[in-house]
Amino acid sequence: MPAIAKVTKELIIDAAFEIAKEMGAENITARTVSQKLGCSTQPVLYHFKRIEDVRIAAHKKASEFHINYLTNLSGKYERPMLEVGMRHIQFAVEEKNLFCFLFHSNYYTDVSLSDWFTGEIFDSLFVILKRQAKVDQLEAYSIFSQIFLVTHGIASLLANNAMVYDESYCKKTLSNAYFGIMYLIKEKGLL
Repeated sequence: MPAIAKVTKELIIDAAFEIAKEMGAENITARTVSQKLGCSTQPVLYHFKRIEDVRIAAHKKASEFHINYLTNLSGKYERPMLEVGMRHIQFAVEEKNLFCFLFHSNYYTDVSLSDWFTGEIFDSLFVILKRQAKVDQLEAYSIFSQIFLVTHGIASLLANNAMVYDESYCKKTLSNAYFGIMYLIKEKGLL
C-alpha cells in the first residue's frame, strides 16, 4: 500500500494561489483548498488557524509572482521602463483575478506607495531609469511613481473590464506620460 502524501503548508499556499488565479481570491475556503489538494479540510485547518491566514499567504505568493512577471524583461520594447509598465498592464489583462486580489483587496495594509517603490523590489529598475533618463535618485523616484499611477490606472480599468486592451494605445499613453514627466523635470526643473 503506497504511503499517503503529506499535505504541507507550502502545498496549501500553492493550492490557494491557484484558486485565486483561476476563480478569484473570494473562493479561497478550507473546502476549496482541500478539494484542490484532494484531502479533507483537516490539514488546511491544522496548518492555518484561520482561512484568512491562508489568504494572506496566498496574497504574498501572488505578490512575488507579480514582481517576477514585471521584472522578467524580454527587450520587446525600446525602453526598459516602458516594458515594465506594459508588463503591469498585460498582467491585469492576463491575470485579472490575481490583479484584483493584489490591488483591489485589503491585503496591502500598512504599506504606502513610497514604501512599495523604495523597497528592494524596484532597486534594479531605478538604476536603469537613472542611467536611461540621466537623472538622480529623487528624480528617478518621481518619474517612476508618476508613470506607475498612469500605468496602474490603465491596468485597473482593464482588470475591471472597463476598457478594451489596445497595446499600441497603452504604449503611446505610457510614452507620452514618460516624456511629459521628463520634460517637466529637465526643462522646467519641476518634480
